[in-house]
Order: sequence, then structure tokens, then C-alpha cells
Amino acid sequence: MLVIDDVTVRIAGREILEGASASLPAGRRVGLVGRNGAGKSTLLKVILDQLHPDLGEVTKPSGWRIGSVAQEAPSSNVSLLDTVLAADKERIELLARSETETDGHALGDIHARLDAIDAYAAPARAASILAGLGFNAEEQLRPCSEFSGGWRMRVALAAILFSAPDLLLLDEPTNYLDLEGVLWLEDYLKRYRGTVLIVSHDRDLLNSVAEFILHLEYKKLTLYTGDYDTFVTTRAMRRSNDLAFAKKQDAARAHMQAFVDRFKAKASKARQAQSRMKMLERLQKVEVPPDEYIAPIKLPSPENVSPPLVTMEKVAVGYDGRAVLTNISLRFDPDDRIALLGKNGNGKSTLAKLLAGRLQSMGGDAVFSRKLTVGYFAQHQLDEMDASITAVQTLARYRPKMTETELRTRLGSMGLVGDKATTVVSKLSGGERARLMLTLATLDRPNLLILDEPTNHLDIDAREELLIALNDFEGAVILVSHDRRLIEATMDRLFLVADGGVHPFEGDLDDYRRFLLSGKNAPTRREEPAPKISKEDARKQEAEKRRLLKPLKEKVELAEGQIAELNREIAKYDKTLSDPLLFTSDRAKATAVSKKRAEAQRKLEAAETRWMAVNEEYESAMAS
Repeated sequence: MLVIDDVTVRIAGREILEGASASLPAGRRVGLVGRNGAGKSTLLKVILDQLHPDLGEVTKPSGWRIGSVAQEAPSSNVSLLDTVLAADKERIELLARSETETDGHALGDIHARLDAIDAYAAPARAASILAGLGFNAEEQLRPCSEFSGGWRMRVALAAILFSAPDLLLLDEPTNYLDLEGVLWLEDYLKRYRGTVLIVSHDRDLLNSVAEFILHLEYKKLTLYTGDYDTFVTTRAMRRSNDLAFAKKQDAARAHMQAFVDRFKAKASKARQAQSRMKMLERLQKVEVPPDEYIAPIKLPSPENVSPPLVTMEKVAVGYDGRAVLTNISLRFDPDDRIALLGKNGNGKSTLAKLLAGRLQSMGGDAVFSRKLTVGYFAQHQLDEMDASITAVQTLARYRPKMTETELRTRLGSMGLVGDKATTVVSKLSGGERARLMLTLATLDRPNLLILDEPTNHLDIDAREELLIALNDFEGAVILVSHDRRLIEATMDRLFLVADGGVHPFEGDLDDYRRFLLSGKNAPTRREEPAPKISKEDARKQEAEKRRLLKPLKEKVELAEGQIAELNREIAKYDKTLSDPLLFTSDRAKATAVSKKRAEAQRKLEAAETRWMAVNEEYESAMAS
């Protein structure tokens, strides 16, 4: 059992943990949760003996091996496979001794121990872990130095999983993984035999893996039994009970205090008053800390645009003359909600850059609507921001004509309010910088929002705010994410980016998980490109289409005009009715205006119904 006993930690004079206590059962999987900055990483350092508490202690079973992912990614010329194998120091030492030991009995003991730890199957086990984290057989033999930082962090994760410590500490292990890697890690951890303490903002991962939730809030620790959803429900019930008890206690305290105040000077009641005063002193006040504020995320309404936003026929795209994706034949409409699936390196970000206009196609036909406005968010942009200027100054660089009030309003819609707007970027948390990038991405009220891993630095509550914001957003969304909850709750369609192509995936994320585990071909539907027609025939078809669409377009415009006129009429009535003296000075006029407003409101609802019907008919005709 891991026991955290009354631990207090102060850093630079600020208390991070104060009297924090919890007992974690051995051999179980525990999720450590709390808001960004609550002190989760500090607690892990205390457990690892990298930081000594000012008060209290952490006790662990003697002989326990504790492991965590190295802060520095391996970057030597040693192969990935050998780097992972080197993490099992006992195996390396025993193999070395077996080559030099001359004593027969000692050599027998060494080989017995090698058999006990299954040392000879270790290369296969290491290769399996690397494969689960996205490295094929050829890549496993290449040196670490050939891979980027994100991929090398996967090697560091593979190494600690391979070493199989008694206590496995994982701090946001999914930040460098794609969805495929997250699904594999989830399955691996559920079969892990040791004790696991995992810090994660991935709600689905915690629901699948965690048997207990350790909550860090207001410098204290509370252990809950069950997964994350169970924790949310249990905590809400506890808070409700605590608030009710505190309210009842406050009422009792107030009643006794009133008795004391009334009778303490009266001789006949003095003894009773004195008794109440002693009871008040003994009555411990129950403090229920307020729920922490969750800054909202609000995406601006986009400009309406007729479909399609983008059409592609046999498009190729890549870098430096080398195509990464070819033969892309797809269409994107204003109401599309599409998640891109596929392993990192398959081309998801390449497709996102093509749609965002950051890459030019290398061949084929790509047609973008003239009214298309793209908002683009990608993780690498966070590292490219100027860290020496404030959030407001960052926006001002892109919109120098906007006033500071307008810039602050935009930042406020993403939850960067008050002092956060004038905080230097280097002092903002990762989640706050992500909110700043979302503000930049949506400055032009995009009707196509492309999000490439937007949740990496957002905590669970902020991810929930993003989920709500995306569902309220009226434009199209293309999403690359390893957060299954975000995908399932906001996206309608799945595209698989694999084998140099992009195709719709027939099924949901459960089907995709089964497909990954089965190793079979994905259930995709390849869209057949439209047959080629001559330019003359195309012009004739377009002319005929415009002729057929004209009366429908006129109906849409008529309905829109009626809606605009009725809104102006209602606004006029509202202005009249806003006079607080109207109902007292001229009751008859007030009643008449109220009736006219009600009639205008009924007409507006009817006009909106007509507009929806004719607009749907018009858009269907446009798409056909």
C-alpha cells in the first residue's frame, strides 16, 4: 500500500499541498485528477523522492520498484529496441554476469533468475510494446536520434512499461499519442499487474482504466472508489450533503447566538446563556469550499455559405515534391462534422494543412468556395507564439485596427478574462495558451474550423467546455484528436487517413477499435469520382441548374426579407414596451402594443418555418 500521510509542500513560499493524506491500495489502478496547477506533478515528485515534503511523509512497501517516464526523451544512436531492453537493468546485469561467471552453482542461479523473469522472451515483449505505440519492425531497429521529440517520448513510455515497476507513475501519457496509441495503452494498463497511478485529462481513459480516483483539490486529497464518472456523481452527492449540513449548522449557530445576545445580561437566563456560549465554542464550523470556476469557451457565429465548401477530385498533396496523400476525392459541406482517424505520420495533419490553405495541392482539382473562411488550430502554433508579449498584444499583432476593448472581448469569450488578458504569454498555463490560440483561430468568424489536437493542454473541465462550444458552433468542423469523448460527442462522420489515401470510415469508434485490434482491412467506402464531361456540357448543366434554382432562391430571399422586417417591427414594439411608465400612464396603449407584438411574433415564427422549408429545398437542389 502507498500511504501519503499529512503531506505539506511549499515551493517559493507558496503552499502546494497542505496536510494531504490518502492510502492507495496495492495492485490497483488509480487516476489522479485535479485542475491544472493544483499540484498533481508535485505530488508525483514527492512519491518519487525527487521532492521532500516540508511536513508529513510518503511510505511504500520495502523493495518496491517505482518507475515513471523520463523527462528527457532518449536521443542516442542506440536503436529503439535496444533502448527499451536497456530499461530492465536486472536483466542486463544478469546477462552480463552469465558471460563472465565461472562458478557452476552461481551460473545456475543466474540462469534460474533469467528464466524467472522471462528474460529470453524480453526482445519479443519489447517489440510488442513498441508496435503498440506505433513503431513498425523496421523503425524499431533505427536509432532514437532519427525520430522527432514526440516519437522519442513514446520510446521513453515504452521503456518504462517494459521495465514493469511495482508502482507505475504516468503523468499525461497520452499527450504524445494518437488515438490508436491511446486505445492500445488503455488495453495494456487494464492488464498491468502492478500498482498504477496515472494523471490524465482523458475522461474515457480514466473511465476504462481507473478503479479509484484520487482527487486533488484545495491542497487536499480525497480517494473515491470507481471510475471517473462514478467519482463525478459521488463527489456531487457529497457536496450536496455537506452544503445541507453546513446550512443546518449555520442555522443552529445563529439560533444559539441570538439566545446569547438576548439573555446574557439577564440574571435568570445567565446560566443558560453561558451554556449556549460553550456549545458555540465546541461547535466546529463545517467549511465547504466553493466549486472552482470553469472559464467558458464560446466560438463566434460563422457567416452563412452555400454548399459545398470544398470539393476535391484526385488531389495529391505532400512536401518537397513527395506526395503523402494521393487520389483524394472528397466533398466538405457547411454542416459537416468530420473526425480524421489514422496513425500519426499517415497524413492527418497534411490533409488539415491542405484544407487550411497552408499547403498547395500537387495535382488534381481542389475547388474552395469564395466565401470560405478557415480557422486553423495546430499544436505546433503554441510553440511559435512570442512568449514575451501579452495575450492582448498577441491579438493586436493580427488585428491592429481593433480596440483594446474589442480584443479583450474576444479573449473573454475564450475564458481569458481580467488579468489573464494582460499576462505575458510565457506566464500563461498550457491550457490558457491553447485558449489564446483558439481566439486567434476564430478571429475571422470561420465557417470551417480545423482543429489538430486541441485538447493536449486542456484539463477535463476545459475539454467539456470545448465540447459544448463545438456543439453550439454552426459551421463545419474537421477534428484531429485522441480524445474519444470529444469525437463521439461532436463529430458525425469519420474519415480514415491510411495507406496514402483518405476515405470515409463506415462505423463508429467502437467499430474502429475492433478494426484496430483485429488487424483486418477497415470497413471503408471509396467514393467513386464523378464521370468526366466536356466543358460545353458542363456550362449547359450549370445554366440549366441556375434556371431551376432561380425560383427557389427567390423564395428563400423573400422569406429572409419577411423575417428581417418582422424582427425590425418587434424591436420597435420592444422599445415602446421598455418604457416603465407606459403601463401606468397609458394602459390602453400598452395593451394594444403588447397584442401587436404577439401577432408579429406569431408571423415571425411562421416566416421562419417557411424559410427553413424553402431553404432546405434550395440546398437539396444545389447539392443534386
